[in-house]
Formats: sequence, structure tokens, C-alpha cells
Amino acid sequence: MPGYREMFDASIDDPCAFWARAAEAVTWTRAPRRILDDSNPPFYRWFPDGELNTCANALDRHVDGGRGDQAALIYDSPLTGTKRTYTYRQLLDETARFAGVLRGLGVEKGDRVVVYLPMVPEALIAMLACARLGAVHSVVFGGFAAHELAARIDDARPAVLVTASCGIEPTRIVDYKMIVDGALHLADHDTPACVVLQREQHPCHLTPGRDVSWTEAMADAEPVDPVPVAATDPLYVLYTSGTTGKPKGIVRDNGGHAVALLWTMKHIYDTEPGDVYWAASDVGWVVGHSYIVYGPLLLGATTVLYEGKPVGTPDAGAFWRVAAEHGVKALFSAPTAVRAIKKVDPDGALLADYDLSALKYLFQAGERLDPSTYHWAAEKLGIPVVDHWWQTETGWSIAAAPMGVEAMAVKPGSATVPMPGYDVRVLRPDGTECDPGEEGSICVKLPLPPGTLPTLWGDDERYVASYLSAFPGYYLSGDGGYLDEDGYLFVMGRTDDVINVAGHRLSTGSIEAVLATHPAVAECAVIGAADELKGQVPRGFVVLKSGASADGLVDELVLAVRENIGAVAALKRVDVVAALPKTRSGKILRKTMRGIADGREEPVPSTIEDAGVLDALAPILRS
Repeated sequence: MPGYREMFDASIDDPCAFWARAAEAVTWTRAPRRILDDSNPPFYRWFPDGELNTCANALDRHVDGGRGDQAALIYDSPLTGTKRTYTYRQLLDETARFAGVLRGLGVEKGDRVVVYLPMVPEALIAMLACARLGAVHSVVFGGFAAHELAARIDDARPAVLVTASCGIEPTRIVDYKMIVDGALHLADHDTPACVVLQREQHPCHLTPGRDVSWTEAMADAEPVDPVPVAATDPLYVLYTSGTTGKPKGIVRDNGGHAVALLWTMKHIYDTEPGDVYWAASDVGWVVGHSYIVYGPLLLGATTVLYEGKPVGTPDAGAFWRVAAEHGVKALFSAPTAVRAIKKVDPDGALLADYDLSALKYLFQAGERLDPSTYHWAAEKLGIPVVDHWWQTETGWSIAAAPMGVEAMAVKPGSATVPMPGYDVRVLRPDGTECDPGEEGSICVKLPLPPGTLPTLWGDDERYVASYLSAFPGYYLSGDGGYLDEDGYLFVMGRTDDVINVAGHRLSTGSIEAVLATHPAVAECAVIGAADELKGQVPRGFVVLKSGASADGLVDELVLAVRENIGAVAALKRVDVVAALPKTRSGKILRKTMRGIADGREEPVPSTIEDAGVLDALAPILRS
């Protein structure tokens, strides 16, 4: 196999030849003869004349190829005391029959299905069943509140919603059915049918005429065959935060997605068919889509689905227990998880309880892997700890260390080097390229490689405005950083007002919108402040209306954010202040506030309206 540099150069010099070779790993119902349609920039399309079915590539072909009795999915739930293994044959049977359930409810090719499920096997089955029908799934993280779910229902306009009676947390039961009922009440779109998985921990009442029991529907369901779709047809829509507060529906196509993820499993993650791969994420996030569900199954590996936490279920050895018990070769988590383990078990004493000889790699993403966390994990585990950087929009790594190609030197704090197809440039505001070591906006020269977003759901204009207009000919990542003299990429943080809380991107604008609805609040600002455990946490600042009382206000605001956005927002601190620092044009100086809160010496902007306001606020920001 060629080394990294030769491989990367080939992808940039002749991308069509490079990705045509990668596409040979996919089973097509009609193999593509054309690799890239670049006739309508910036709307590029990969494999435009190809045809396939993603579910058939993830399941059927492995059963047909002799892997039917191999473990496809290992479900491990310390929250319920449940462990279950599905072979490829069993998972195919369940998926084909649930596709029959959906078809019986009227779901056809191109229809949307919203999936609001906890970390249970039925979540994967529902996603794969949609893919089998050529329907488009949109998975919504189970921690989101009714308002957020309603916004996604109205944008996706699903034919069916799939949910469960409850989700389970270490200290509480989350009533999913109540949230779904609330969302459907708030939504303008009328979802005609809901399939409900009853969980014994908290069964729910089914709404007559709308709700269907998963178990009862599956009892007499007829399996359906996979429906071929165009490579450019959408596989899923996954919503991510937008700075306007309205979620953006990231579209993932079928063909490019399959090609790219298959390529990454071997080349980045050094994983082969039959290996056990564990992404300790959630199916509600892009990591769960790419590397709990599709990547491992497209390859023919065994994927682990974990319903638990890194600590507290039951202790800080939970990850090591799962990895040892199931023979995990590659573990993928967010740095937040490692920091949580480190906080509870700083000496790594619990590692001694488990045989981790099968574990070869720890991959980290979702937020920047800080050097101290990197050194702790590398020292305690004694294996490569690989930081890599990607986004919901890209679906796979923009920068990484390709462990299946060559073991590259690690630079703590760096996501290593750009992956094939990603022509990464760091740009100054005027569009010129930064020198090595000089920070700027991290961008990727178009076209983006296969597997990345071709547009936003139903909104080409917003796609261009959000990602392609700042620097024509380039994709704007929204992150800032620099390339060093060796071509290593250092990602330093967001350049907009979207914050990253434990790997979850949240709009500060949406949190501000909730705070602003309180009758006592005149104006407000939310910033992302650095946090040792979560990477960033939101901090709120409110100015009261004249005569309004602050008694009990903070608790009310925190509760309002939890109810409207969800506990994932992690807002715990709100300060009542006399005024907010602004420019003369009225823009709140959030970036300056964030810098002070993070302990940096921030110059006072020349455009500030009243420097005294910032001086008065600074001690609060630093506290």
C-alpha cells in the first residue's frame, strides 16, 4: 500500500481515479461510469450514474458472502443489565421485517422517517430499514426536548415517527412518549403514524389511531427486499445547530457515503472484516451514524452498541470492561469521556482489572483533544491515541492519522494531517493563505470528497450562504486553526457562535432565545466557556428589565433551557449583570467575553460603545 503522502497527492491530483478505485469496494446494482459531476458548481455530485442500496451493502452482501453467522452487533446496556448479540443473518431478518412494517404504514422511496430512540438495537434496525426502502431517516438525539424535536419534524415532514416509551439514564427515566406527544402537538406537520417500542422499565399508553406497537407490528411483518436508489439520492438528514437558531438539515447521499466510509474503516481505523469496533457515541450524532451503524457494517466488522456512561455505570472502569469483554480492537470516543474517567480514576487503577490485549487504538474526536488528556490516555493505555477532526457536515475525517496506511508521528494538540480528498487551506480574512503557524479560518478547496454534504435539506441557498460564500471556491469549516511547517493541522476552536459541549454542537443563539422569553429579562448573551470536563459549557448573562426581581430567576432560566433544548445544553450558570458590552452598532462582544472568561488578555475593541461596561463585567467573566 502506498504511504500517506503518495496516497494524499493522488487524491488531489486525480480525484476521479482515486475514488473510482475506492468505489470498487461497494456492491453496486449499477456500477458508476462517471465518477464526479462537476457541471453545476458548487453543487458537486459523486457517482451520478451509480445505483445501489446501502442496507444491502451493510447486511445482505455479508450474509450472501458467508458471514451470516458472524456477530454484526453487540448490545451492552449496564443501565438495564442487558447484553445481546445479533449475527448478520439475525440483523438482516429483523431489518427486512421492520422495513415491511414501515412499508405497511405507507413509507416509500424518498419518504422521510424521524427516529427518536435510545441506544437500543431497534435504533440501528430502524435506520437500516429506512435505507432498505430507499426512505430517508432523520435521527433526533433522545436528549432533545419537545420544542427541538418539533422543529425537526416540521423541516423533515416525516411519514412515520419511530420512538420508544422511555430512555434510561443512571439516575432517572426519560419519558420519550411524553416528549413525542408534546412535539407532535407543537409541530405544524401532522405525522400520521408512530411506531412505539415499549420498554419494560416504563411502558406507555398508545394513542389510538396513531400509535403502533413495535412488537405487535413485527409479529406478522413480511420482509421486503432492498430497493435500489441512485447514488445521489439522500440516505439521511441529520440536523445540526445553526447560528440563527433554526437547525440545519445536513444531507448525506447513498453512494459517496458508502464509498467514503468503507475507505475510512481500513485506512484510518485499521479495521478489517470480523474485527470488533466500538464507537462510544450515540446514534443521534454523526459519529453514531458513521461509526456505530454504517461504517462497521458496510465493512463486515462487528459493532458495539453501548447504553451507558463512561463513569457511574457502575464505575470509571466501564469502558475498559466493555472493551475487554467484547475484544474491541478500536475504540472511538470523545475526549470528554476520557476526561470523566481521568477525573474519577486519575491513576488508571481500574485498568488493571481488565485484559485489554485486543485493544490496539483509541480514537478521539468531537472536540479538540487537549495535550494533557492525550498524554494521560497514551501513558495509561500504552497504545496509539489518535486525535482526528471532522464535522457533522463532512461525515468522516477531514484530518487524521491514517493508521491503516502508516503510523505517523503524533503532535499533541494536532489532528495530524488532511485526509485524501480534503485540500485543506488556512485562510486570512482577505482569502490569502496563512503562513505555517499562522492562525486563520480552516477551509477546504472544492470539491469536497465523497461522503460529505452535497447540500442542506430543502435549502440550497442556505447551504451556499453558510458554507461556501465566505471564501468562493472553498468550504468554510467554521473552525479556526493553523497548519504547521510539517503540514500538521491544529484546530483551535469555533469561529462562530456555535459551541461544542462534550462533542455536541449547540447554537448559543438558540439558548439565548430561551432566556429572552423570560418576562424579567431585557437582554441576554450566551458564550461558550472552556470547561475541563466538557470542553465548553454555556454561560448565560442577563440584564433585567427595570423593576424586575432576580429572586429565583437563575433556577427558572436553567429549567427553561432544559425544557426547551434539553439537558444536553448543560446550562448551569447564569449571571445577572447591569449591562452587556456592545459595539457602537449594537453587536454584543461575545468573542471578547469568551476570551476573558477563558483567561486570555483580550484587547478592548476600538468599536466598543462603553469600555466601562466591559471593565465591570470582566471580574464576573473570570470568576
